[in-house]
Amino acid sequence: MPPKELSKEQRQKRIQDIIARESISTQGELVERLRAEGAHVTQATVSRDINELRLVRLPVGKGRHRYALAQMAGHADVEEELGRLFQNFVQDVDRGENMLVIRTAEGHASGVALLLDRLRRDDIVGTLAGEDTIFVVARSTAEGEELMEEFHALMLG
Repeated sequence: MPPKELSKEQRQKRIQDIIARESISTQGELVERLRAEGAHVTQATVSRDINELRLVRLPVGKGRHRYALAQMAGHADVEEELGRLFQNFVQDVDRGENMLVIRTAEGHASGVALLLDRLRRDDIVGTLAGEDTIFVVARSTAEGEELMEEFHALMLG
């Protein structure tokens, strides 16, 4: 059966189905699974889909991770999960005026940034995440100081 082009919606639905039933830990594994199902995909396309679907990598033990749909949860649940992620994966928080830099374990910056964004806090203008670094812009220097104290407290638990 030759590979077929799927619409973006079909492809993203298939990705959601795959990660719901299987433990997929890398983009490469996801590309392989989609191709095995007859879909014509590139890693770049799958990478964009992962970002658009806001998938997160959850720890499954022994240094392994799996992709999962980020849970849309209540504010208290988001804060609880953020605390767990800070304790497990945040290594350092630094600040310059109203800008903060959060260093995480490799591959965890986007998951932490997603939860910070979900809080929809007025004192956070926005976040930008890479593989292991999150750039957080606070509304003011004073709010940056308060956020830094809060983030340090989250790291300690």
